[in-house]
Amino acid sequence: MRQLITRFTLPNGLRVVHYHDRRTAMAAVDVMYDVGARDEKRSLTGVAHLFEHLMFGGSENEPRFDVAIERAGGVNNAWTGSDFTNFFELLPAQNIEAALRAESDRMLALNFDPHVLQVQRSVVVEEFKQTVLNRPYGRVMHHLRSMLYHPSHPYSWPVIGLEPEHIMRVTDDDVRSWFYAHYAPNNAVLAVAGNVEPERLRELVEKWFGDIPRREIAPRVMPPQVWALDAAGVRRDVTDRVPSPLVMLAWPMVAFGQPGYTEADIITDLLGAGRAARLRRNVSGLYPDIVAEADASIIGSEHEGLLMIDARLVDDSPGSIDTACRLLLDQARALAEPGNVEPHELERALRRFEARDAAAFMSPMAMAQRLAAAEMHGEDLQAELDRRRAVSLDDIARTARSIFMESPMATLVVHPEAQQ
Repeated sequence: MRQLITRFTLPNGLRVVHYHDRRTAMAAVDVMYDVGARDEKRSLTGVAHLFEHLMFGGSENEPRFDVAIERAGGVNNAWTGSDFTNFFELLPAQNIEAALRAESDRMLALNFDPHVLQVQRSVVVEEFKQTVLNRPYGRVMHHLRSMLYHPSHPYSWPVIGLEPEHIMRVTDDDVRSWFYAHYAPNNAVLAVAGNVEPERLRELVEKWFGDIPRREIAPRVMPPQVWALDAAGVRRDVTDRVPSPLVMLAWPMVAFGQPGYTEADIITDLLGAGRAARLRRNVSGLYPDIVAEADASIIGSEHEGLLMIDARLVDDSPGSIDTACRLLLDQARALAEPGNVEPHELERALRRFEARDAAAFMSPMAMAQRLAAAEMHGEDLQAELDRRRAVSLDDIARTARSIFMESPMATLVVHPEAQQ
């Protein structure tokens, strides 16, 4: 596989990585920019996500980005995270030039039409209403992030932003500043996967991206204070329009690639992934009259992230809530006991990851996105798999002890509103 991956960097700083796959008639193009919500200020949040929308508002030579891709037989989309912003297309390999031309044009000369900003502000505000204000549990991440992260830290707000009013305050000048401070070849990775010959791809990339000038990227200054938690932890009870109570326990964890990151991710697999996971067997499986379902996950970030365990409860009584919190915490802390995790559990978690890893090679789109992320991190695709294969049972116990027994915990309880 590695011999099918080629890399090169243009003089303007654009990093390019390519996976040549002759088994498919398709090709995927992925452009990842090193910018996200972590580059915002608390006084004006949601800008990174709004700008993702603006990137579809047309450019100097492609006034309708979606149409340009659709005419080539393709589809496209994008996502914004706290750390990166990502744009991608999937289309017949013979038409890949259409995607490269369109992506290069909006990297070079985005349309700053005030009408586009006006329209997309309204679209994003409506999205805020649908996904946060009017969706059950939509405010959970607003609460959780504010409980754990210091208010000065950009991870203390979700990517969608703190409030719709921030989005409506974004001006034309804000948009231009954001573009020229972050959207540049020297702040991006271009990944391509599919049936495109390496020589042909390099020719097209140099043709469409080679003349885009480098830009001065705004320095990223992260605040020195990360956490809002003290040693005692914190609990917050809120009431919302939700169908059933929700309990969330959350702990600080290390940044991506740091010692303990892979172990933390595996821990959430042991707790929540699959029918044999511990939370399913030992919590919802044994106490269905209290816990309807339970899960575990991480927010893996370029800076300090979160490990979370959550449970949907059957009723909102104080006794049920206290019991659920105890059950979840007991399952988490049990992993810190030497010898508690069986070798077959760790092996099962590894096999699940290996299956997902192998499946990605069958999808040009999944492959392109993985290539872009790996290149952004300065590593190859094998690195994460190698890290997982090196994790031992002692590593799991040590990381579980560090997180669940030595770190402060945040507890969020979402209560249903009383029926009228």
